[in-house]
Amino acid sequence: MKKLTGTVVTNQMTNAVVVAVRKVWRHPLYKKVVERTSRIKAHTDEKLTVGDVVTLVPTRPLSKQIHFKVGEVVTDTKTKT
Repeated sequence: MKKLTGTVVTNQMTNAVVVAVRKVWRHPLYKKVVERTSRIKAHTDEKLTVGDVVTLVPTRPLSKQIHFKVGEVVTDTKTKT
């Protein structure tokens, strides 16, 4: 699997966050732009805030629902203000 980029939606779990990954493509028949959002749980040791843009790296299953780790923080909401 390749790396995914998304926005942190929830950070209320210990050592884990929920990241919304947005996929956009053009429908092959109707030529309309289609957008889908996946909510992926990822392991992290850092303290992230809601709104941070992060890169997810696939890893071995760490629990029933966590199969990704946070690779790096692309943009930080703390530095924007």
